[in-house]
Order: sequence, then structure tokens, then C-alpha cells
Amino acid sequence: MLLALPALLAISCTSKNQSGGEDTTKRTVFFDKTGMDTTVKPGDNFFNYANGNWMKNTVIPASESGWGSFYTLYDDNEKNLHKILDDVSSKDNAAGSNEQKVGDLYKSGMDTVTIEKLGYDPIKPQLAKINAVKDYKDLIKLAADGFKTGDGFLFGFYVSPDDKISNKNAAHFDQTGLGLPERDYYFKTDTASVKIRAAYVKYIAKLFALTGVDTATASKKAAGVLKLETAIAQSHLSPVELRDPVKNYNKFTLTDFQKQVPDIDLKDAFGRMDLKTDTVLVGQPKYYIALNGLLKTTPIDVWKDKATFDALSGASTLLSKPFRDAHFNFSGKILNGQKTQHERWKTIVQSVDGGLGELLGQIYVEKYFTPEAKKRMLDLVNNLQSVYRERIQNLDWMSPATKKKAVEKLDAFTKKIGYPDKWKKYDDVAINKDTYYANEESIAAHDYKEMIKKAGKPVDKTEWGMTPPTVNAYYNPTFNEIVFPAGILQYPFFDKDADDAINYGAIGMVIGHEMTHGFDDQGRQYDKDGNLKDWWTAEDAAKFKKKVQVVIDQYNKYTILNGLHVNGQLTIGENLADLGGITIAYQAFKNTPEGKSDKKIDGLTPDQRFFLSFAQIWRIKDRDERMRTRINTDPHSPEMYRVNGPLYNTPAFYKAFDIKPGDKLYRPENERAQVW
Repeated sequence: MLLALPALLAISCTSKNQSGGEDTTKRTVFFDKTGMDTTVKPGDNFFNYANGNWMKNTVIPASESGWGSFYTLYDDNEKNLHKILDDVSSKDNAAGSNEQKVGDLYKSGMDTVTIEKLGYDPIKPQLAKINAVKDYKDLIKLAADGFKTGDGFLFGFYVSPDDKISNKNAAHFDQTGLGLPERDYYFKTDTASVKIRAAYVKYIAKLFALTGVDTATASKKAAGVLKLETAIAQSHLSPVELRDPVKNYNKFTLTDFQKQVPDIDLKDAFGRMDLKTDTVLVGQPKYYIALNGLLKTTPIDVWKDKATFDALSGASTLLSKPFRDAHFNFSGKILNGQKTQHERWKTIVQSVDGGLGELLGQIYVEKYFTPEAKKRMLDLVNNLQSVYRERIQNLDWMSPATKKKAVEKLDAFTKKIGYPDKWKKYDDVAINKDTYYANEESIAAHDYKEMIKKAGKPVDKTEWGMTPPTVNAYYNPTFNEIVFPAGILQYPFFDKDADDAINYGAIGMVIGHEMTHGFDDQGRQYDKDGNLKDWWTAEDAAKFKKKVQVVIDQYNKYTILNGLHVNGQLTIGENLADLGGITIAYQAFKNTPEGKSDKKIDGLTPDQRFFLSFAQIWRIKDRDERMRTRINTDPHSPEMYRVNGPLYNTPAFYKAFDIKPGDKLYRPENERAQVW
């Protein structure tokens, strides 16, 4: 494959220990000037000024849908996990130990000889159960039975905190049933959408053909599945509508919900799912009402075809090469633009991290995450939290009553850094080195058993929603927490040896971003205890919405791919978090000795390094197919606008780069968006 190494790979030097042996590699250069395009005025397009040469010269690896900061760190992380798994899988580990389970899961996934011999044998028992279904009542029973083994369908079921009683877990039922990314893929008539639907039908037919169904019958079945999913899609809320936590909070007693779906025996279904509850939270009741009707009006053979396709598609990456290829040709190539599949070891590393992440994570953090890095990160978080508190107290548009509640919420943030204090156990998971599919079944059964036990019980807020090696971060409104896994706490986002401008512009912005999610259009609706509860005065809420609309209007004007518009309403939460993140991080940076000085590094002032560091963490290049999918489904704006959009509203940026009227990024002060 052709791989152009990103220019952000910086020069480093190697330090020695006292005995003269190699000890650690210490980075000495933290900012890549070669990736800049200084022919672009920073006031016209700061993203291209900071990243233009990198964008021009970088070739996306054939196996990837994009390339850049997150990708390169993710790639480096995969290599570190690969070293761990190569090592533990080569040893004779004690049965039941962490090393045995992660090592043998990895080894079973790498045993392609056995996987190829099995073909689709592992899923034949499930296909036989589907084939034995006689009517829609049988189908509901099978769908409910399947949850205990990871094969459930029809219901978008999970257990998590009740949004209005955040210390108690509840049974949630959300819309489900679509194979395409979201509802509008079934209805749009533009060329790209028509092409994707046609490819989807071919994918469905291909999976049927791989099980021995003749071509004509496979095509007929595929057309029937698409027609059924199109009917289901009519009941779905859009990605924008799904962002409204109040609209998606609908609590029913079991009796009342049963009245909504008279032909779905909920008591029997819940019994089969081991679910004991008198109340349920239904995110999108319209889906279940539609499902109730479609179960009766759609021929059972069509439902069985859909269940068969869903089972095959869901298991395709665990089966033999023809199934993996079919899945990749649609999901990888058509939806995301990948040219080739990932190397097998990368796929299985992801599988181990996804399935046994807190076992693998224990080994990972011991090897790759230092206590010093955790302490430096906590200091950064505390500094930004202090600045956020000050900014809230000084807001000129918010009343004292709402400010008091906002500060209480900010001070109540739980801060999780690196890895959990309490690790999950997988004692009931059986892992063998030559049974990959069965291993994944055992993990799925464990996950469901762990989840279902929580229904109606107190919430354990020590739990994490990401594994330690994950290159990401999140805010969880019902936990009122900000979480930064060890995986993202590395260069280019964070380096304990970097100067403050680099760290505050990169990980500082990420910290501020996650904090602001607690006060974005969704997060602001949850109180300090994580309850969906209105704590705003009506006047302050109206002022907030007016300020938010300015940001929505700004991003609605941005376009990509010859006129495809960014959806300002879909991306508003992330856009607010980006704006808040850079604002809070900059003010926190200015409290540091470097932030107060004028000393130049690499010919750049501290403020310039801060904003360039921010711009370079978002240097990502996407394939057109991937970007089109993102625009339809992703609440994050394209990276160019994640940089230029917030800076458009940031006075310190104007000063640092002498932005003036006439520059494309210039906006009169009275028109700039200011929220937090």
C-alpha cells in the first residue's frame, strides 16, 4: 500500500539511563511547521494555513476512510496493543487469567484456517431457528430469546440510568431495524443516495447467495427486505430529532405500553429477556406502534428474510472470507470509501479491545500510561474547571439564580482520567484459542447478563463507557462526568514534556470541549446530579436559545463536496463544545507563565502556538464517501469548520494573527457568537 507519513511526526531524541542503556524516548519538537501552508492568509482559512501542505501531500492509506491526528494516534495505539497481544498469545498462560483470555481471544481471531473451514457453520443454528418461525408471534419470541446470547432483534433494548432519576437504572427501548445509517437514506433521491440503496440491495442479495440461495430468489428477498426497512424508516425520528432529550423521554407503565402495542406480548417477551420491571422508557414510541402494525401486515416470509439478513450481516466479520468481503464491499467501500480491508491483526486487536477491553486495558495502562501523565492531566482539568467557574460567574447574559445552579453543576463534575479505579470482571467468559465465534458469543452473553442485572438497581457511577486504550473522550450527562481514557492522552493531543501552548491548545481544548457538553443544548437540560430537569429561569433559557441560533446559522452556511451543507442543528452540540473548548482553554493558558510571556518558540508567539496547536489536532483528511456519510449522520462538523468555525468568534485569535476587515474569517464584534 502507498502510505505518506503525516508531517506531524516530530523529531525526538533518546535519553539514556544511568547504565547507558536506552530508557525512554523524549520528544523535543511538538509543533510541525512543515505541514503549514504560509501562502494562505491565516485570516482567510486558518485550517489551511496550519495544515495546507499536510493536506496536499498526505495520501490516505488504502485501508482507511481518512487519515490524520486521530488516525495516526489510533494506529500507534493499535501497534502497542498488538505488541501486548502478540506477547501474551505466545505464552502458556494460567487458565482464566487476564493474559489467557485476551491472548486466546486474539489467537482465535487470527486462526483464519479454522475460520475458513467453518464457513458460515457457526451461525447455522440461529438461521435454523429463524427458518422454523411460523408466524409473527413466533418471531417476537425468537427476537426476545436472542438477547441473552447476543442475537436479539426487533427491540432496541438496553439498560442505563433513568434520565429523570439518574441514580436508578431503567429499561430503555429505542427505535431500531435499519441497515442503512439513518432514515433518510431510504427516501433521498439524489444520485449518491440512489447508488447507496442499489449497493445495499446487492449486499443483501450477496449474503443470501453465500448461503446457497439462487440468484433470482436472493434478489427477490433483498428487494423485500429493502421495502420492509423503508416502511420501518417512516417511523424513525431523524438524527436531529434524536438530539432532544425531552422528546425522547417517554415513560410508560408496562400496562400502558402494552396498550400501544397490543399484538406484541410484552410480558412474555420480557420474561424471555429476563427483564423484571413495571415501567419502561420508550425513546421513540412511534417506532413500536409501527412495528406492531408491520408485524401483522407484512408477510412472515419477508420478516424471516430480514431476520436472516440481519443475523448474517451482524455476524459477517466473524465468518469466512466471502462474508467478510461482502460486508467490507458495502460498509467499507460504498459508505466509507476504503480501498482495502485492514490487516487481519488490526481487526482482531479491535475485537479484543471491544470485547475484553478492561482486561486488555489493565495490561495496557501498566505499560503505556504513567502516574506522571495522569497527574499533569488532572492539573490541566482542574485549571480549566477553575476558569470555567470564573467565566460563568462573569456572564453578562445570565441571572444570578441560574449562574448559581450552573456553578454547582460544574463543581459536581466527576473527573475520570486514564482508567477505572475498579476493573470489570469477566469470570463467566469462556475463551478458547480455536473457537473465535464461540468466544464472541460468550462475551455477548456476559455483556447481556451484566446489563440485565442492573435493571431497576442503583447506578454504579464508577463504571466507564470507553476502554482505557480508546483515542477519544466524552461527557456523560446522567453521570455528570468528563472522561479521558489513557489512549487520547498522548501526542499530538498531550505530552507531559510539551510547553503549555501546545498542551492547552490541544488537550486543553479537548477538556474544555467535554466540559462544555455539560452546558450545550442537550447537556444544559441535566442538573448537577445528572437528572433531566429544567434548572434555568425562563428568561435565561430564551437568551441561551437565541445565542445558540447564531451558531446554528453560522454552520448552516458551510458546505463541502460541491454544495453539500453542514447541518447546523445536527452539529450544534459539538459546535458549542468546540467554541467553549477553545475559549476556556485559551483563558486557562493565559494563566500560565508561558501564556503571560512574549517568548517566541519556532518563531511563533505563545498565542500563535496555542492556536496552531489547536488547528493541528484537527488535521484530518476524509475520503468523499466517508465525508458524505458523516454529513448525514455525524454530530461533529468537518474538521476545517471545527477549526475555522470557533476561531471566527474568538477575539484572541484575531489579535494573535492580526485578522482585519476584508479577511474571510473576519466578523464584526457584535456579530460574533458568544455563549460560555
